[in-house]
Amino acid sequence: MTVVEESALPREPFEALARQALRVEEVPWLEFVNGKPVSKARWDGTRGRIVEWLTRLCSQADPGNWLFAAQGLYVGSYRRGNARPDGALAPLDTFVGQGEWADPAGVLMVVEVTSYDEDTDRRDRVEKPRAYAETGIPVYLLIDRDTCEVKVHSQPDGVRYEQVVTVPYGKTVELPDPVGIELDTEPLKSWVR
Repeated sequence: MTVVEESALPREPFEALARQALRVEEVPWLEFVNGKPVSKARWDGTRGRIVEWLTRLCSQADPGNWLFAAQGLYVGSYRRGNARPDGALAPLDTFVGQGEWADPAGVLMVVEVTSYDEDTDRRDRVEKPRAYAETGIPVYLLIDRDTCEVKVHSQPDGVRYEQVVTVPYGKTVELPDPVGIELDTEPLKSWVR
């Protein structure tokens, strides 16, 4: 392999490529929830930090599981929807051999962190809980940055989650089995807009 001197590389093509990459980053992620195409805002730095924090906690609690960021899942009745949760907690090899959209079998919990966009209420608080419950995902964790609350949905009955526990940032909440983690939400106070 030959190393090329920096001065030998033309700068204009690189800058054009960088500009194109920036435009691609601004394109929202697309999902198909409850029979409707919806867009999901790309991550901001704080959302990424919250997902990283949860990933560490989950892997410390059980090193055989991982919180997969932005893994696409087939969701909803008859798995006719596509959702891209901010995190999907599952055993390490759950998504091996699957593509961008994966079977949710084996997913223990999905996580959504609200966006600061107009569709958050409908998408994260109404449509996603129903789609995840219909799919049978045992736990749906919503980190709501607008209300500064954490909502833990559990006991899916095929239509909705029968149990919803809501706590303000700063309280401790139990993520029920099969997750089995006591979550101290105090750090979330540092990540409020």
